[in-house]
Amino acid sequence: MTRLGDSVQRASELLAQDLSSDLTVERLLAETGARRYLDLSDLPAAEQAALIGARAVDVLPSVEKLAEEIEAKRAQGRGLHVKLGIDPTAADVHLGHAVPVIILSRFQRMGHDVTLIIGDFTAKIGDPSGRTAERPALTDEDIAKNLSGYQDQVRPFFDFENVSFRYNSDWLGQFTFPRLITLLAQVPASSLLQREDFRNRLAEGAGLAMSELIYPVAMALDSVELDCDIELGGIDQLLNMQMGRRLMELHGQRPQMIATNQLIEGTDGSGAKMSKSKDNYIGLSTAADDVYGKIMSIPDRLMVPYLRAWTEWTDAEIELASARIEAKSLHPMDLKKVLAGDVVSALHGTEAAKAARAGFTAQFSKKSFGDVETLPAVDAGEHGGEGIATILTRVLEFTPSASAARRIAKQNGLRLIVETDDEGGQRSIVLPEADALRPLAEVVPEKLAEAGVGGTVYLKAGRRVAEIRGL
Repeated sequence: MTRLGDSVQRASELLAQDLSSDLTVERLLAETGARRYLDLSDLPAAEQAALIGARAVDVLPSVEKLAEEIEAKRAQGRGLHVKLGIDPTAADVHLGHAVPVIILSRFQRMGHDVTLIIGDFTAKIGDPSGRTAERPALTDEDIAKNLSGYQDQVRPFFDFENVSFRYNSDWLGQFTFPRLITLLAQVPASSLLQREDFRNRLAEGAGLAMSELIYPVAMALDSVELDCDIELGGIDQLLNMQMGRRLMELHGQRPQMIATNQLIEGTDGSGAKMSKSKDNYIGLSTAADDVYGKIMSIPDRLMVPYLRAWTEWTDAEIELASARIEAKSLHPMDLKKVLAGDVVSALHGTEAAKAARAGFTAQFSKKSFGDVETLPAVDAGEHGGEGIATILTRVLEFTPSASAARRIAKQNGLRLIVETDDEGGQRSIVLPEADALRPLAEVVPEKLAEAGVGGTVYLKAGRRVAEIRGL
């Protein structure tokens, strides 16, 4: 049996047990978490291809062809040359960005050669994929700033010691205008304009810059330069990667295979993909408790997609857990806690995952917030003159912006929780959006007087809670 097969057998035994047990979950997280570093080189070619295909939307030309190529390279004593391109478009990376990197890590641990392309040149053009308007190009300063933290943020999912880094400015920066014209003469304009987002923008009379049309060609030249066997990327990059196949053929090369990954839905359950602009993301630098809490807040239907995207669980294990939920021998909340623990463990380690699980249980499974030892606090004497939205954003750092705090209030998620002297007594007071803009020291006494209650007061924003002291 392979190393992965041994691990799956051990994990499957744990998955059949009581997943409300802290000890069982700790053992399960240790087993599945260790797979992030598991040597997969003993997997037969067909199993390697199947493992990649199980997490891909498309493998082109086919999973069977991928297996054949792996076997052929293995016969030569080599591995596939695998490529992933990254445009440094943001300083912060979220879990959605980690998905192709996790797949790249599996290729790496299977013994294949991987190259990470830093798209410092194409970032200046701006990838138009899925955009409704032209995206501003980045400057050299923007790119340098964004690249500086990328490696540290993605490190939990990837071994950077065994990867080749290439910057596409090395070849695109030297590309001459005559060469570009000669190349573009062989690329039908219809192939560039078939993108749905382009057609929609043109139909609406919106702008479409020439640089956006050239972007897929520039990205495809990365494939020509590296002459890779397979390229990874999100499903939104499929047309760009197919352009890579076209240009490789024009240059007399064998066209690369393609493996696309799904774009991950955000934590709010709205159907929109994970995005900072939607405030439905989990940053890779997010604190352990926050990561755990955000995953616990997702709709149950997102558990399987998230397990597939960010964990090393196999389809057989996910199906086993799903079958137990269907049979009502496993509560969805217990599986969600395992998922949250797995992601926290990847980003912050197993001890942080254990602490986050214990903190969440204390905070949301007990009647009194006073049982939570690590609960943050805000001093009304020091910050009472500030608006509640400002306190949530700048003092407690519960929300990324004042507008986000107001959105929580608009959804009835901003509350005062008053714990009375009665054992287990608790009163919830909803704060409307208008109160989110008012000073804390005005709102709290007013609301307590209206409700006719007193006791220890807590400020709750969504799933985040802080004690208000000094009233």
